[in-house]
Amino acid sequence: MKKIAVVEDEVYMREELCNMLQKDGYLVEAITEFEDAAQLLAALRPDLVILDLNLPEISGFQICQELKNKTAIPVLVLTSRDQVKDELQAFQLGADEYLTKPCRKDRLLARVSNILKRYEGRTNLIEGLDFLLDQQTYTLYIHNTSVVLPKNQGKLLVALLASGDALVTTEQLCLALWGTTEYIDENALQVNLTRLKKTMSGLEMKQRIVAVRGMGYRLEAEVSP
Repeated sequence: MKKIAVVEDEVYMREELCNMLQKDGYLVEAITEFEDAAQLLAALRPDLVILDLNLPEISGFQICQELKNKTAIPVLVLTSRDQVKDELQAFQLGADEYLTKPCRKDRLLARVSNILKRYEGRTNLIEGLDFLLDQQTYTLYIHNTSVVLPKNQGKLLVALLASGDALVTTEQLCLALWGTTEYIDENALQVNLTRLKKTMSGLEMKQRIVAVRGMGYRLEAEVSP
């Protein structure tokens, strides 16, 4: 059964959406804490997020951006904002669909079904700025081609992507590589990171690995010259 998360602050609308989706055979989770919604959604791992833009404490745009930076979970924006600039901004941040309220039930359900079909089989994928990475096979999809990363490079890239913009410590990277932090081999870690950096540079990826002295590493967007 597909799981859909509904991020909507208006109680009546949220209940109506949840009931409609449940009657159509979906498992539904309502998100009512909005400030940390992206983190909650990343942990929940639904098959689809239905997201309002006008939320208290935080903008739906920010939630969409944070979620898409961490995951490949599809996002359907359902909002009363009907300006073209809002729709374009949502798509630029990674939204998969944009519908305005009020929306016919059959139209919404059709869009939900279409998105889920498009993402069928993509549950193992994690998304970067301009690429997707399969977390099981370490297959990297970029520039209309695919590359299978060596196992250690794949493990490191998954760990870095899963953290979003947050710092990943040396211990966390060692755990991702070798399953333990009992013995940290800085030299071996550096060798694997150097190889991954070379691969990313060769593929002209829009993200790079940046070291934070004495703390760890994180992914940052590549700055154009």
